[in-house]
Amino acid sequence: MNIIPVVLCGGSGTRLWPLSRKSFPKQFVPLIDNKSLLQLTLERLAPLCTGITEADSSHHIMCVASEEHRFLVSDVLEASFTNQTKKTVLLEPVGRNTAAAMAIAALTVQQQINAGDDLLLFCPSDHHIPDASAFKQCILKGVKAAANGSIVTFGVSPTFPSTAYGYIEQGEYRPDGSRQVCRFIEKPNAEAAQALLFSGGVLWNAGIFLVTVGALLKALKLHAPDILAACQESMAAHELDTIQTHSLYLQSIDFIKPSIKAFTSCRSESIDYAVMEHFKEVAVVPFEGQWSDVGSWNAVADLSLADDHGNRVQGQGQLLNASNTFVHAPYRTVVALGTQNLLIIDTPDALLVAHRDHAENVKEVVQILDKAQLPQAVMHRKVARPWGWYDSVDAGNRFQVKRIGVKPGASLSLQMHHHRAEHWIVVVGTAKVTRGNETFLLSENQSTYIPIGEVHRLSNPGKVDLEMIEVQSGNYLGEDDIVRFEDTYGRAT
Repeated sequence: MNIIPVVLCGGSGTRLWPLSRKSFPKQFVPLIDNKSLLQLTLERLAPLCTGITEADSSHHIMCVASEEHRFLVSDVLEASFTNQTKKTVLLEPVGRNTAAAMAIAALTVQQQINAGDDLLLFCPSDHHIPDASAFKQCILKGVKAAANGSIVTFGVSPTFPSTAYGYIEQGEYRPDGSRQVCRFIEKPNAEAAQALLFSGGVLWNAGIFLVTVGALLKALKLHAPDILAACQESMAAHELDTIQTHSLYLQSIDFIKPSIKAFTSCRSESIDYAVMEHFKEVAVVPFEGQWSDVGSWNAVADLSLADDHGNRVQGQGQLLNASNTFVHAPYRTVVALGTQNLLIIDTPDALLVAHRDHAENVKEVVQILDKAQLPQAVMHRKVARPWGWYDSVDAGNRFQVKRIGVKPGASLSLQMHHHRAEHWIVVVGTAKVTRGNETFLLSENQSTYIPIGEVHRLSNPGKVDLEMIEVQSGNYLGEDDIVRFEDTYGRAT
């Protein structure tokens, strides 16, 4: 029997704005030791990808993600696993919550492996669990119950009366070593949360599940048949796209896209509401180690050590006569003078200053920015692309300046612009330039000019990252002024 980890990569993480945004949500942001929460999650799951015993040979990892984050997920998978591990990414055309995400994962394993007894371990991509060994041992404690047909959830021993988490009330011990779930409790108010802790026997609901393919599909058919039917229809007409990554060691990733029409028709509901609160065979295993869902800036602050005044700093923050203040300043010096109970989050194009008591209200700020159609609600100044990234460092009347990074072996699309010309200056690495009918190389400190209407392409033929400065000039500089003739990444031409 194999364990196949399935990482749920959906969610926009708006409570961690301005660092987390819709186009680059918190699971992809380097938050801890310059690693993203998704990368840390994949590293934690790697020891479970090899199966339960030496005889097992799963070596399979799956992710369920939004289609717009396809290349963000593939970059992290490439960095975290060798080619010996089968990597599958399910691309949701729209978000339909965890019940649908788990359903299409189970159906994919059923179609690919034709196995109903393999165990699926569903994990959110944005949790921080520093003790990977303790996590693995906890998961293995739930294997027997899951193998016998139960859905096993893993609860976290609460350390304070949180109003941000749901709770699980534990029942009697079962012969397999797990405990029966008496009930799931929605996020309580402060008074109810305090009462739950005093009563004992409750755990925070971590949203981690272990279940066989067959048991999950059975539970969905019993309690959410419409969700299962929509997912079955969408997977019956799925598209498969296998890409070779740009890694030094060639790897492949299978991208599976459910039918847009069928998946969009699916009801959006969490697995907790759709199945867990109704299914009789639900067991729970407590996790005693350190855990955080990194769901707010207060939670991020708690990941750093505090000084004698309760202050915490990430990056270039400087504090004087301050107390209980958190500063996140990776890009420039930020000074907090005489502050108390503040969260100060600095990014290149937006600054958040909030009282710690209002950390949960940051998502409401994002809604206001989105309604005002401000780009900072959705995108960063630095934008990830499948070939690398670009950073819009300056703009004015009829000009824009960008820093551009291209990964080794990657290339931009063959394209042209109707309204702008471009000047390229290589800063680091070597650029291969296609301009009209000519192709040539540019080394560091060399430059070239792309006239308006000229067909062109930029590639990195080298083994190191290419960095260059692009100066655009023209009467319209929007990103939609791109006519693609050929694209490696399947984007519209």
